[in-house]
Amino acid sequence: APAPVRLPVCAWLEPALALGGATRRAPVARAFEALSPMLRWFRRERSGTEGAAFTDGHANAMLCGPGGIEARDDLWIGATLMAPGVTYVDHDHPPEEVYLSLTPGEWWNARMDWTDPGPDGLIHNPPGIRHAMRSGITPLLALWFLPV
Repeated sequence: APAPVRLPVCAWLEPALALGGATRRAPVARAFEALSPMLRWFRRERSGTEGAAFTDGHANAMLCGPGGIEARDDLWIGATLMAPGVTYVDHDHPPEEVYLSLTPGEWWNARMDWTDPGPDGLIHNPPGIRHAMRSGITPLLALWFLPV
């Protein structure tokens, strides 16, 4: 696995894990916390064109997949961390995607309005659909899964 990297937005990781630890997803938050020292956090490609709030307010990490703790080419499992008040840029990609949110946040895609799935819900984005997510007054921490 590549050497771990933390970005400034990772200062929000502990508060996000505390939020996640207070929900039914506490076991997942604890497992993620145990893995977090091994993660290589990075910004979305081309993030310099979306402004400082987005560039400085988000980070992604790959758990399984290219550059992850486990190299895989059939399934990518990653995480997104966002500071409060950040909207992740609209984007799309060929694989479908499922999000498991550990904290409050909202998701949008071309077939649905902004919605918070709550502590028991999931978000599914069909292949190739335009989608985005945003944090509210708290940081957002979500896991994502892409079969590739």
